[in-house]
Amino acid sequence: MFFSSKLKKFKNIKHCFFSRKNGVSKGYYESLNCGLGSNDSKENVYKNLEIVMKKISREVPSLITLNQIHSNQVLYFNNKISMKDKLTGDAIVSRVKNIGIAILSADCAPILFYDPKKKIIGCAHSGWKGAVSGIIKNTVKKFIDLKSNSEDLIAIVGPCIGEKNYEVKEDFLQKFLSLDYNNKKFFRNIGKGKYNFDLRKFINQELTNLNIKNIENIYMDTFLEKEFFYSYRRSCINKESDYGRCISVILMT
Repeated sequence: MFFSSKLKKFKNIKHCFFSRKNGVSKGYYESLNCGLGSNDSKENVYKNLEIVMKKISREVPSLITLNQIHSNQVLYFNNKISMKDKLTGDAIVSRVKNIGIAILSADCAPILFYDPKKKIIGCAHSGWKGAVSGIIKNTVKKFIDLKSNSEDLIAIVGPCIGEKNYEVKEDFLQKFLSLDYNNKKFFRNIGKGKYNFDLRKFINQELTNLNIKNIENIYMDTFLEKEFFYSYRRSCINKESDYGRCISVILMT
């Protein structure tokens, strides 16, 4: 369990970037796999989600997750009636109290947001596809549409794959350069047409470009730290047939 020092200051906010520890799943999914989209036993995943909810709150709250598709789609919930689980999208913005909103990840970055003045929370799932297509910009835009001031927003970038372990090819680099040649600074040439990509740095630049000054990072590498995190890329390299998903949750009381 990993926490933001910035969010811990607010008594009305409960949050956590959960590791893969202290769950009931076995095998590839050991042990706190929260991904219903995995091939893990659904019974085990539901038990893991119950563990998560109990950790977040003494009373078991409702928990909203998404059918994540690496898109730029943001869901907004204004009241409990509007809230539904497993809608398609990659970010949630919510005014609703006592219902947790969550992001699943396995190398992509989970990002938690809070506006302490307007009392609005948010979470976003940002891999390279989401970041390039505008998931961060759209999430922040939803806050602004709700009369938030970007300077009041707090953004916490959770554990994700580190630059040293995110190896990509020339075609990947060109996708970024076609958008903005300055994106070259997020890549390190390692020879033979291969590069290392710094996803975290790219996300932080996106947040800074949106005038968010209150940013915190949980500097952990999901690929490297197998003890704590699932990793899509690590599972592919190890030729494993599937992988688990960690969960990151924020709740406002």
